[in-house]
Amino acid sequence: MGLDKSYESDESPGLKGWLMPAVFVAVSVLIMLFGELGKEALRYDRVWIGQGEAWRLLTGHFAHLSWMHLVINSVGLLLVWFLVGRNHSLRHWLIILVLTLAFMDSAFWFLSPELYWYVGMSGMLHGLLAAGLVARFPDIDTETVILVVLMIVKISWEQWNGPVPGSETTSGGPVVVDAHLYGAVGGLIAALLIRIRVKSAASI
Repeated sequence: MGLDKSYESDESPGLKGWLMPAVFVAVSVLIMLFGELGKEALRYDRVWIGQGEAWRLLTGHFAHLSWMHLVINSVGLLLVWFLVGRNHSLRHWLIILVLTLAFMDSAFWFLSPELYWYVGMSGMLHGLLAAGLVARFPDIDTETVILVVLMIVKISWEQWNGPVPGSETTSGGPVVVDAHLYGAVGGLIAALLIRIRVKSAASI
């Protein structure tokens, strides 16, 4: 696997390298255990955020429509982490997470004012995958090319045609396709910023 060695984590592979996705899944399960009450209180909700409930900007990404929605996102998270989890250190992944979610929430607020509520990790997953793939450039392999093409095709399809067929049925509700676009762009920007910072530090 082609990889910029300055990005490779010293903490992975290994159990410690899976701490971040494990925490994400655990938090999501905990929220689901509170049922509709938990979802209503913690989802991204434009009205309540406007009234000061800023925690929803974070917790909304870990609340889910249903247990099936949670399972699908959790499997997706584990797959993404298996593919690109070792491409950044844990510290860099945390920075990427913060920047990606901040970009998504800002885009929701300013670019999608018609979006009143949102739940789920899918946008974040697109961001993590995009950030992980950036770390492989310029030394890329066939797997990287395939993943980049698939991501571009999927997001393009969703922007032109709406959700991938069957995704709304399996998740148990509407799919916010813009979340996938915003997440991917946020992850891309975050990884590029880290890449610039790492290379600048290395040149000193």
